[in-house]
Amino acid sequence: MKPLSRTVTDSQEIEVYDTTRLYGESGRFRVLQFSGEAIQGALDLDHPRRVVFEYPRAMIHLMEAGNPYYEDVFLIGHGIGTIAGYCAEKRFKVAEVNAQVVELSRSQFGYSQDNVSIGDGRGLLEGEPDHKYDYILLDAFTAAGTPPHLTSLEFFALTRAKLRSGGMMIMNLMGRGDSDRRISAIHTTLSEVYPHTRTFALPAEGSTDVRNIIMTGSSRPVTWQPRHMAGFTEITPELGYVIRD
Repeated sequence: MKPLSRTVTDSQEIEVYDTTRLYGESGRFRVLQFSGEAIQGALDLDHPRRVVFEYPRAMIHLMEAGNPYYEDVFLIGHGIGTIAGYCAEKRFKVAEVNAQVVELSRSQFGYSQDNVSIGDGRGLLEGEPDHKYDYILLDAFTAAGTPPHLTSLEFFALTRAKLRSGGMMIMNLMGRGDSDRRISAIHTTLSEVYPHTRTFALPAEGSTDVRNIIMTGSSRPVTWQPRHMAGFTEITPELGYVIRD
């Protein structure tokens, strides 16, 4: 591992390093990592256009399968700019609470678009016109997980107001599968706002292992092709409680 940058903002360490091994794969990778070994993004230095991780590949597929002609996307959580950079021909507005993350995405990972606003994603979304977006994506994490104010009933009602007819909310979450109490609560809350929801998870060795979970909500049925979901398979979360502000 070759450290390139290490900074501390808001009591959180942000590190950039190069490595020749990433989750068992050999190559040349540049990684953005938060404190607690939480990797927020990775760039394949030999193939910069490649989307390295499974969850952004699956999220991109859900957008393309749901509406191949989509144009406008609001994304909460920038990381290294993987999704917005891959979909550079689309109109993205990106919300990122940490200015240092945006600076590192530009200086160390080559992000070049001028579409990132610094601030809380929910607050920035509130200022957007109603019915503007085809998709709203949530990919925001702190050391404690997804911020609670981005998984509440009131927040999901806000996202539906900002989506066009047939638009979709897509979230990248972390959890332990269909019996995870927090995942069940988020799904139940989302279902209060959106008539059509689907949840997908990466496989794990044990039922208690934390893994990426993608959850979607829409006013119309969600479509996808399993072979393009980068290993994610559909799960059905248990009934949970409703999260309120």
